[in-house]
Order: sequence, then C-alpha cells, then structure tokens
Amino acid sequence: MTVDDRVEALVDRMLTGDRRALARLITRVENRAPGVPDVMRRAHPRTGRAYTVGITGPPGAGKSTLVDRLTAAVRKTGATVSVIAVDPTSPFTGGAVLGDRIRMQAHTLDPGVFIRSMATRGSLGGLARATAETQKLMDAAGFDWVIVETVGVGQTELDIVRLADTTVVVLVPESGDGIQTMKAGLLEAADILVVNKADREGATRLVTELKYMVHLHRDGQQASRDLDWEVPILTTEAVHDVGVAELLETIGRHRTALEASGVLERRRQARRARELRALLLAELRQEVDRTLADGGALERVLADVEAGRVDPYTASRSIADELRLGRRSAP
Repeated sequence: MTVDDRVEALVDRMLTGDRRALARLITRVENRAPGVPDVMRRAHPRTGRAYTVGITGPPGAGKSTLVDRLTAAVRKTGATVSVIAVDPTSPFTGGAVLGDRIRMQAHTLDPGVFIRSMATRGSLGGLARATAETQKLMDAAGFDWVIVETVGVGQTELDIVRLADTTVVVLVPESGDGIQTMKAGLLEAADILVVNKADREGATRLVTELKYMVHLHRDGQQASRDLDWEVPILTTEAVHDVGVAELLETIGRHRTALEASGVLERRRQARRARELRALLLAELRQEVDRTLADGGALERVLADVEAGRVDPYTASRSIADELRLGRRSAP
C-alpha cells in the first residue's frame, strides 16, 4: 500500500468517526506532511455542520477549567464535543506542553469527546497554524461542537474571531489594571464576556466596569455591527461548576440569533474567502522562493537589491512580471 493509499484509508476511517484516524490526520496537518491538500479536499464536503466556540482571555483566567465544565454541560445535552487546546510550545521538543490534556482527563474515556492539544509553534494570535484545518477535520469527523481554547497571550488573540462562530472572552477580578488596555481590544472580539472566579474580591467591580464599556462600545459601533446583539456579561466559578449552564444557554441564544439573521452563513462565507486568499498567498510565496532559488536572471535581481544597485520596488515589479503576476496584457 502506497502512502497515498494509506492516507486515503485514514480519511475514510475518519469520516466514519474513527478517533485514531482523526488523530493521525491532525498530526499530518500539523507536520505539513505530503498529501494534506488531498486530505482537506476529501474532508470539505462533510464540513459546515459543527458549531465552533472560541474561548480566549489572559493567562490564568481559568479557561481550561471552564472548557472542561462546558464540555461536560454540552455532553449532558447528548451532543458530541471536540476540543482544540492550543498550548505553549515546549522549548525542548517543539510540541505542546499538554497542560490542558492533563486538566481534562475526566473526559478521556468518553467516546463523545475528543481533545487535541496543539503547540503554537511560534505563531501569533494564540492559535496554532493548523488550528483551522484541525477544526475542519473535527467537523468532518461528525462532532457537533468544536471548542477552541487559545493559549492566552493578550491582544493578538483577536484572530480567534476569524475561526469561531461564538467567541467567549474570559476575564478574572485579579487581572486589575494590567488588562485595562487589553479590554478595549477584547471587546471587539467578544460575543460573550465571562468574569470567572467570581467569588473573588473585585468581581462585582469588574462586572460593572465591563457593562459600562460594553454600552459605550455598542453606542459607538452599532452601525458597523452585522448582528443586533448586546454582549452579555456573565459570572462563573468554573472550578465549582457555577454559572456554566448559564454560559451554555447564552451561547445557544447567540447561535439562534446568528442563524435567524443569516449572519452565521455570511460569516462562514467570509471565512472561506479568507482561507482561499491565505492559500493563494502561501502558494505565491512558495513560487517566489522557488524562483529566486533557481538562479538565473532573478537571482541576479536579488543580488542587485542586496548590493543596493536596484531598489526593492523596481525589483519586485521585475519579479512579478517574470512570474506573470502583473496586469494581464491587452490582446
């Protein structure tokens, strides 16, 4: 059996719900192994059914515990859940630290739950490079929900909005003044705000402050929003399973609003368009790199730029013309 045949067999098994096959395909995606485009091509017709929730916020907010409890709450409804826990990259192995896997061991034997830890591998925004492809594979494997927990790195977390249908931003009272400047950016991302560890001092003050900020933001941005939705502010004590049922109910209300207004489909259409652009740019970068490495005239152009004999703008136009990336010439 060839490599292509083995990959095809893995895809077939994954599409029937085989968790081991899903895990192996995710590994191939993470490692950019040969055949990934074929894998994604096969998976594509089976995608679009899972609902994706992003959980983000600063480190130490209790996101992993909240995801653990939210997973249990979803399972009580009978729906299946897959979790992408984006962990920091290990400085020794380059892989995920696997902290979330350890904290979610209670779900290990549940056939309706699949948890995958992924290393950021240096990518910005709290998301691993392969997160979007992994989300698609989990969707194609038949999971009803995909929960993505970001690593918690600050303002660069805003790219979770591009992946999730509902984005939950988790804050904690003791974050205090250290997150004041971050909150404004996170308000752009949040569909739901959660103050976790609400039994601690300062929780009431933080909720009041967030309500004020949400109202200001809504008044200033209403015309540009695609959904008439005022961001709710919830309180939870995830470690005690307090407020988690209310969070799940609020996610459900947001989903209903998105579906009823048609915004969910429009957002997913925009997501697919962004994916196409990203793939095209990646292909173009590879083509440019190959062209510059092949020697000949373009290598001389690169040498001229390095020596300062030619400015980068003129050189880029020359390279674009060579690759036929410029305007199509008139007939």
